[in-house]
Amino acid sequence: MSDSSWGAPPSAGQAGYWGSGEGGPARGAAPAGPAYDAPEAQQTRPMPLVPDAPAYHGDPDGDRGAARPGGPPFRDETFQARGFPAETQNPEPMSDAPQPAPAPQKKSAGRDLGAAIGVGVGLGVVIVASLFVVKAVFVGVVAVAVVVGLWELTSRLRERKGIRAPLVPLAVGGAAMVVAGYVRGAEGAWVAMALTALAVLVWRMTEPPEGYLKDVTAGVFAAFYVPFLATFVALMLTADDGPWRVLTFLLLTVVSDTGAYAVGWRFGRKKLAPRISPGKTREGLLGAVLFAMAAGAVCMQFLIDDGSWWQGLVVGLAVAASATLGDLGESMIKRDLGIKDMGTLLPGHGGIMDRLDSLLPTAPVVWLLMVVFVGSA
Repeated sequence: MSDSSWGAPPSAGQAGYWGSGEGGPARGAAPAGPAYDAPEAQQTRPMPLVPDAPAYHGDPDGDRGAARPGGPPFRDETFQARGFPAETQNPEPMSDAPQPAPAPQKKSAGRDLGAAIGVGVGLGVVIVASLFVVKAVFVGVVAVAVVVGLWELTSRLRERKGIRAPLVPLAVGGAAMVVAGYVRGAEGAWVAMALTALAVLVWRMTEPPEGYLKDVTAGVFAAFYVPFLATFVALMLTADDGPWRVLTFLLLTVVSDTGAYAVGWRFGRKKLAPRISPGKTREGLLGAVLFAMAAGAVCMQFLIDDGSWWQGLVVGLAVAASATLGDLGESMIKRDLGIKDMGTLLPGHGGIMDRLDSLLPTAPVVWLLMVVFVGSA
């Protein structure tokens, strides 16, 4: 830019004019008044407007239309104009400056613990009340849980994998399976299981053949996984001390899960099956074994007719193993489906299937050990 672009010197009446040097003209400002020679002027660079600059209060007569050069519009120009390098405008903090220590993170259970405890206590009251008042009512509670669990499982299979396992024959056959196990024993349960599988095969024939094999395979799997395993609870109930056997089964499973959670949350370091369930640890498994064996010794000694404490140790060890495997099994299913919970029916727990995961495979184990140790009557 040539020297002529800086404009003519300010007039004497411009009392509020600020120059860029001592008495020099302001760069980029066009002076007002008759002293300005328009034909000889060249186009000047417009000054950027600074929104937060204060209003100029100069001479009302001579400076009304003049721009007020209150300093360079950008801080970069100020530092460079005074000889400071650009790097010093926003100095970085020194690397050796003390940094605040990160706040310690508390361990979290990942769920609403208060809601989980409240729902668990409520379910326990319903189960115990129905178990010791009328056995048939408890069988109805088990049948309802089976139907809801089948609905959750088939819904997730449909949503995540496009597998259309027929719910109607599964729900009817599942409920009938539990009732048949209570009324007719193991033989009735096996017959109901076979009829349910056949009903699944026939029901699916009413739809197009595409996907038939995977749909009926998933249906037979669901029939075995949920209602057939739950039938062993009804089989335990048929004994003279059936309510106490069922109560022992429920208590040992809950105690096993509680011991695994408490010990694993506090002392867990080594992962048990990181590819299936990253939250489970070997220390948690040890806690499940210890808690279940202690509870098993107490329950077999005081709740079961002709039972002894050493039998309870065996039952507790078996419960800890089967409950852990059942939990891992459903975790495998949920990981394959890409979901966290099977449902949202129970606040703090997830769905019904999320509570049945450790109970279902444990039921036949406890039933078998009870028959071996104290008989089926």
